Amino acid sequence: MTRILMVRHGHVEGIEPPRFRGRCELPLTELGQRQAAATAARIAASAKVAAVWTSPVQRCVVTGRAIAEATSAPGRVVEALNDLDYGDWTWLTYEAAQAADPDLYDRWYSAPASVRFPGGESLQDLVLRAGDALRLAAAEGVGDGRVLVLVTHDSLGRAVLMQALDQPLSAYRRLVMSPCGITEIDAAGAHTQVLGVNATEHLAGV
Repeated sequence: MTRILMVRHGHVEGIEPPRFRGRCELPLTELGQRQAAATAARIAASAKVAAVWTSPVQRCVVTGRAIAEATSAPGRVVEALNDLDYGDWTWLTYEAAQAADPDLYDRWYSAPASVRFPGGESLQDLVLRAGDALRLAAAEGVGDGRVLVLVTHDSLGRAVLMQALDQPLSAYRRLVMSPCGITEIDAAGAHTQVLGVNATEHLAGV
């Protein structure tokens, strides 16, 4: 069994007002840096960390580095934790994407399982990678009260939760991953359990 703490990266430009960020490289804002520091302190105070795995995108690497330094845990970049590839829509505002292809935009919000982004991925691709990430983590076999920290993105985090909860693709919009929110999972194959979702109490006052 592997206990997982899944963390979304800290705040970046493009969250509000929203853009299709995807794999666009964005630095953490000052708020994002404070969120990463608070999350690192929260995890260091409450868990013994075996390793910190991150998406290759720098906002996750930097958030993960703060956690790794606070917990003296080794870091590792894992491609399966990467964000959804929005292809040609990367960094478009929602208004610009809707103007470019109103039908595709509407389907992304009404029937996301039917969408493949032009030049990018589909939700099915994302869920397959999320399953790979969850299996990799479960196979790590972290024990002795230690946890494995995964630092990833809103989209990938939702997809991991859909896998862990055995939910259909239509559940994608029902799940929330706030910047530096912490989700706790016991990964044990068919007996995977979700222990907590999107805890943000440690960010109060940040």
